[in-house]
Amino acid sequence: MKPHYLAPLFDPNSVAVVGASDTVGSVGYSVTKNILDGGYAGALYAVNLKHKTVQGLPAVKTLSKITNPVDLAILTTPSRTLLKLIEACAQQNIRHVMIMSCDFVGQDKASQKLLNKILQLAKSLNIRILGPSVFGYCRVSSKLLAANFKGKIKSGSLAVVSQSSSVTTAILDWAELHDVGFSSVVSLGTASDIDVGDVLDYLVADPKTKSILLYIEELKDARLFMSALRAASRSKAVLALKVGRYEQEIKVGRTHSERLINHNDVFDVALKRAGVLRLRSINQLFTAIRVMDGSYRTKGRRLAIITNGIGAGLMAVDRANDLHIALPQLTEATIAQLRELLPLQSSVHNPVDVLGDANAERFKLATELVIKDPNIDGVLVVFTPQVGTDDMATAEAMIALKKTTDKPLLLAWVGGKKIDASRKLLGKSQMAFFNAPESAVEVFYSLAAWQYNQQLLLQTPSPLGEMEAPDLETAQMIISTVLASGREVLDEVESKAILRAFHIPVTLTIRAQSVDEAVSAAMGLGLPVAMKIDAKGILHKTDIDGVVLNLNSLVQVATEASKMLSRAQERLGAENVRGLVIQPMHGKKSGRELMVGVGRDRAFGPVITFGYGGVTVEVFNDIAVSLPPLNEYLAENLISRTRVKKMLAPFRNLPGVDMAAVKAVLLRVSEMVCEFPQIQQLDINPLIADENGVIAVDARIVLAPLAEHARRYSHMAIHPYPAHLAQITQLKNGLPLVLRPIRPEDADLIALFVSKLSEESRYNRFMSTLKSLPQAMLARFTQLDYTREMAIVATVETGVGTEIIGVARFNANPDRDSCEFAVVISDQWQGMGLGVRLMNALFIAARDMGLSLIEGEVLSSNKTMLTFMKHMGFSITRHAEDDSLKWVVKRLQDPV
Repeated sequence: MKPHYLAPLFDPNSVAVVGASDTVGSVGYSVTKNILDGGYAGALYAVNLKHKTVQGLPAVKTLSKITNPVDLAILTTPSRTLLKLIEACAQQNIRHVMIMSCDFVGQDKASQKLLNKILQLAKSLNIRILGPSVFGYCRVSSKLLAANFKGKIKSGSLAVVSQSSSVTTAILDWAELHDVGFSSVVSLGTASDIDVGDVLDYLVADPKTKSILLYIEELKDARLFMSALRAASRSKAVLALKVGRYEQEIKVGRTHSERLINHNDVFDVALKRAGVLRLRSINQLFTAIRVMDGSYRTKGRRLAIITNGIGAGLMAVDRANDLHIALPQLTEATIAQLRELLPLQSSVHNPVDVLGDANAERFKLATELVIKDPNIDGVLVVFTPQVGTDDMATAEAMIALKKTTDKPLLLAWVGGKKIDASRKLLGKSQMAFFNAPESAVEVFYSLAAWQYNQQLLLQTPSPLGEMEAPDLETAQMIISTVLASGREVLDEVESKAILRAFHIPVTLTIRAQSVDEAVSAAMGLGLPVAMKIDAKGILHKTDIDGVVLNLNSLVQVATEASKMLSRAQERLGAENVRGLVIQPMHGKKSGRELMVGVGRDRAFGPVITFGYGGVTVEVFNDIAVSLPPLNEYLAENLISRTRVKKMLAPFRNLPGVDMAAVKAVLLRVSEMVCEFPQIQQLDINPLIADENGVIAVDARIVLAPLAEHARRYSHMAIHPYPAHLAQITQLKNGLPLVLRPIRPEDADLIALFVSKLSEESRYNRFMSTLKSLPQAMLARFTQLDYTREMAIVATVETGVGTEIIGVARFNANPDRDSCEFAVVISDQWQGMGLGVRLMNALFIAARDMGLSLIEGEVLSSNKTMLTFMKHMGFSITRHAEDDSLKWVVKRLQDPV
């Protein structure tokens, strides 16, 4: 794999500090001193116009005086010097710059104008910029402290990426007090160029980083952010604190969905779909850091509480109930053992009270019993200093016990001066301890929520589900016709035609331009009917009395038609009134009014909404949101997050609604927004649901022209499963063969496939003698982010079911123009033409991603593979770093 495009920035071999200084308190002084004191092993150059030495370093007047290559330039001089310095960097072939000018703060017009000029110049010169930032960054694992910070930073496995220098310094100050270490600390400042997504993308492959903490104020590139975030959270714990949760502007969208969508709710859903835990406050951030080293995981949300003070224990119980954390009963076996261990006055039920005089041994034995209970996923021990207790011995017992279990063991050490020494011991031992029981409960809740979000991360829905295929041609024709006419808003008949193309049940709707036509339509449909106005420019028909229901006679139809047309023409102008639409009443006596919709989020693109429907939808504001694509699991999750879900179950004399039909509508809408990026807004309101199914009574769709050169699914924050790349072919012997992108549920098949490979095949593929894939590697190979990587599996049907017989995969390089590939075929299936078919399928997938070059490493001893590569049109050259390897390259436009 090529080095990451940010490697010269975050792991430079050489650094130049422009504005390096001896003046204490200046940015140039702090940055230079921190790099020197941190023990940076690379070359460090001081650039200063007036001095020959800076802090003992030889200084040069300009960058041009440096004769050796420089990877990173740190600019600490006044902002007025920056444009010339960017040009000087380009002349020295310096492609990575960090701006730390102390006068480059604030959002005034002059600073913004200058920054825009700098960005334009840097882009034209192929220079990437970090900042402007007051703080800078630290790569603690590499001993590069390129930061304007005073204090000690301990090495560790936690990376911090922040959009605020003040929050960054607060975290570091807290961490120094609590002995917490970091692998990297990056303050993005204004994030004018390099943003959260870029840095996350770099940290994904950083072996020194096991967990990542994000502080986010605003996103610029949601697609890169989500892609990098999902990749990171597959192998590392990722937590995020997002501020700016409340929006001030008034929304004026043309649908209910657009006006009801809140950006904060969308961000929340996006983090969950990425397997990330969202934090709500700086206090939660500080407490979360204690459990981010990767050793704390829970398989569920069942908590047991052990305490030597029932009052403190009940504080934990109350908070657990607030957060809907289960406090289950212990098994009879555990209860019996606790009765033998504890005094008669003790409570042996959850919460377990070991009494105020409990010594360390009683605490330890009780905790051992409870943490082994199969009904329990985690244990909270609440300790209060009382007569007879020994806080140091109890702390030591908990430290020893933590090493014997994989369940979370959380500690609440409630008190002050008397237990200060034991708290310090717990901190040094990296124990998850807290000053209050409520804080410990909140952390357990966070661990359970993170585990749940990891399940959401595994969901990889297809853009088109396994239901009956939609009529894409009809839908495309309607959309193209409307846009070609210069319109953006579809009328009700056109909107319902698109819903019908996706097999969403709709009421039959007939246009009527006059009273006579309305009567004729009612006669044809049969009474009773509903009548609606059909006019340009109205958001909601009820706003102008444009809806009348339950018309039971033709006289009523004629009377209401005459009134409605006159009223609309008077209010809107005759030129804006197209006529009326007539439709039969839905006749669902036990029907519930729902709303399904689509809106656009400024960062994450299309968003699907579900909730309570009808004319009061914006009054009750009962909606939940989700990012497409959806599958049944995600659709069910979306429904479960609304209050209206309770109305869908049987109650009183009403039967429960057909939930499969409701979920089917959500899946169909998901298909719609995946396949048609032109759809900006959509309302199905009301969608009537009862025990017999659903029917869309009214619908509204708003379009926008497709952006030129837009790539498939580029409008979506989460790339759907690329089902369009699947194909059915056959081997040389005529055996049917399926080639398709890999799915997370293929993990067992991949494990079996690798286990059957010969030692030679395994070595040629993995360059090691491993006999089976570790669980982490198996997850990495099957849980893909289809925006940056692809794996095509070849499957056949055998006597024992589906079997994977070959895999070809690539990972896009950071340049997003090339990719590195690998291919392996089961030994007994070699020589049947499978390799050619797999590689051709991989070429198609790479072109579909917009890549132009495919390359890879092949062992020099693997003559068969080298011959095959030549046959497939690859050029073969000597590997630049390893004589035991060959480097193979093919341009994707070249023929095989």
